[in-house]
Parts: sequence; structure tokens; C-alpha cells
Amino acid sequence: MTRPDLPPPLKQSAQQTLHHPGFEKLARLGYTAKGIVYFVVGLLAAQAAIGAGGRTTDTSGALQEIVVQPFGKLLLSLVAIGIVGYVLWRFAQAIFDPEHEGSSHSAKRIVKRIGYLFSAIAYSGLALTALNLILGTGGADGKASQDWTELVLAQPLGQWLVGLAGTIVVGVGLSHFYQAYTAKFQRHFKLDQMRLSERKWAKRVGQFGTAARGVVFCVIGLFVIIAAWQSDATEVRGLGEALAVLAQQPYGTWILGIVALGLIAYSIYSLIEARYRRLIQD
Repeated sequence: MTRPDLPPPLKQSAQQTLHHPGFEKLARLGYTAKGIVYFVVGLLAAQAAIGAGGRTTDTSGALQEIVVQPFGKLLLSLVAIGIVGYVLWRFAQAIFDPEHEGSSHSAKRIVKRIGYLFSAIAYSGLALTALNLILGTGGADGKASQDWTELVLAQPLGQWLVGLAGTIVVGVGLSHFYQAYTAKFQRHFKLDQMRLSERKWAKRVGQFGTAARGVVFCVIGLFVIIAAWQSDATEVRGLGEALAVLAQQPYGTWILGIVALGLIAYSIYSLIEARYRRLIQD
């Protein structure tokens, strides 16, 4: 995926949009909304781990939890606007490379931009779920992944395609472990605007949160591979079901609790990104 060769008028319009202060504010609101959603997922999972109520759920379930709170529709409307901002930002990262992360022709960069595109599509679905909840028309049933898997399995070479998808998801999880170990995510921060203590905590919560996401991605990917091996779409698990699987393992309460705290850490990391991430590079 290379930077699109747009006609000069469209290219100039796109650059003006990217550099508009309102677009950056919307992107930062997107990171804030993402942080709120993961905080709810992590908090509910932590409560389930310690037996204080709560439940293992995914990002759509987090939206359902928000909407039933006092002033829930207002809160969810703000979160939904943020999610839309995050979707637009992900599309911008995929198409225009506003952060100038390297040669657009390198294999690594192409993979990253494809990842941004899939992230934009996934969060578009989450934004639609939020809209449905606000309008009172219901949310997602949590079976979209299984439906898509069943559709692909029915195609020629479907098992191989699903297996490849699962392998990619596991690879994403392993890449999260690498990011957590190296803490290279810090290069995106405006470090010159952060106090030393803020840098330290940003690194720590970023590493813990990214590693927790790595665990979840690996679990989800493994179940996709199992679905391919058995040609059974019902084997696919989403985020909430992956957390439930962790809870069913030996010492599952501890495992779920640690991962839940990691997801809360990731939510804090997202809020730090909302404040200190370098977005549009000149």
C-alpha cells in the first residue's frame, strides 16, 4: 500500500483537512473514547475476577454498560463522536501516513498501514453499535466474527484463509509483546512536554497494557486457527469470550485479574496518547 497519487486539488484538500486543528482535536478525542471503552472492559473483568459482580465482555458490551448509566445516552453520544474521530484518524494513517513513519514502499510499513485500515473498519462497526444503542434499536449480537468466519469457510480454500487470518491475529499478539518489551511506542510521544515522572509512568502503563492486549490477541487468534482446523465457525471467540476462557484456566482468577488490570492500564495509556501523542508531522 503506497501513498495514493491523488489529483493536486484533492491532495491539497486532504492535507488541509489533516492539518486543521479541529481534525487533530477529533483524533485526540478518539484516543480518549478508546481509553474509556477499554477501561470499562477492564473494570468489568476485574470485578468478575474478584467476585464483585462484573462480567467478561467485549468493546460492544462496554458500550452497552455505558448506555445504562445515569445520563448514559449523553455519555455514549460523546464516546461515539470520539470513536468516529478515531475511525477517521485510522483511515488517515492508512492512506496518508500523517506521522511519516517511514518509506511507504517497505514491507513493514505496508503491513502497518493495512493494519490501520482493518482497525478503522473494526471501529466503524463499533461506532455503528453505539449509534444503535443511542437510538434504542439494539446493539451487536456478538456473533459477527462467527458469521464472517462461516462465510469464508464456505468458500474455496476457506479453511486456509481462516487459518491464515488466525495466524495473522496471533502474529499481532506477539508483536504487542515485542512492543511492550522494547517500549518503542514512546517515540510517538511529545517527550519534551512530559515531566520525568510522566515519562516513567507512560512507559510502565504502556508496556503493561500492550502486553495484556497481546495475551488477548493470541487467545483470539488461536481460536480462529482451531475454527479453521475443525471447519467450525462456532469455535471463534471475541474479546469477552477470550477473557472468559482465561478465567477457566488453572489459576484463572489470577490470570483474568492480571489481564483485566492490564486492559485498565491500556486505557490509561490511550488517555496519555490523547494528550501527548504526536499526530500530524509536517
